[in-house]
Amino acid sequence: MRPQSSARTNPRGSGDRGIPDATIARLPIYLRALTGLAERGMPTASSEQLATAAGVNSAKLRKDLSYLGSYGTRGVGYDVEDLRYQIAREVGSNQDWPVVIVGIGNLGQALSNYGGFSSRGFRIVALLDGDDARVGEKHGDLLIHGMDDLDNLVTEHRISIGVIATPGAAAQQVADRLVASGITSILNFAPSVLTVPAGVDVRKVDLSIELQILAYHEQRKAGGADGRVVAGL
Repeated sequence: MRPQSSARTNPRGSGDRGIPDATIARLPIYLRALTGLAERGMPTASSEQLATAAGVNSAKLRKDLSYLGSYGTRGVGYDVEDLRYQIAREVGSNQDWPVVIVGIGNLGQALSNYGGFSSRGFRIVALLDGDDARVGEKHGDLLIHGMDDLDNLVTEHRISIGVIATPGAAAQQVADRLVASGITSILNFAPSVLTVPAGVDVRKVDLSIELQILAYHEQRKAGGADGRVVAGL
């Protein structure tokens, strides 16, 4: 068993074709930027235009895309639709990925309501909660199931991705149940570090940490260029 890392995607360290993890993490950002350019009616985009839309520098973008074998055309740039297809195929968003969410509190409900998943190839097919009082409730088009239904749901819908939106104290037990049912990828929103077997990928989203990072930068702004906090400010 190994503890998760909030920065790692899996124990292999890189994609099957040797794509670095940092590049893999940026591919969905490029895909989103390309979608925006396509919606604006741009058939081609230079590396500078795409880099600006993605919020990275153009040299990094060109290096990232070179791992896909996509180098663009000198004087023309990248074909937006073709590059969208290449990246979507690489990250799997041109497939249908059924997803189960465990923990249907405020966060779990918000995640299940989010319409952006379906446009990126993810389909919420099952909701589970450990509170027996919630079992049988209907949320949107889906019923809330108890944890005892997990194995059957995973088999029925061929689910490989699970989302944990429970309190931190319950997260490890939920992760163990997901892994035992055959789930091999977990998105963890709970404030807890998970221990999972090799071969199970975990991504952690900790909103409080992100806010603390912003608070750090705000504190430095308030303290001036040297980073010291000025009393009374």
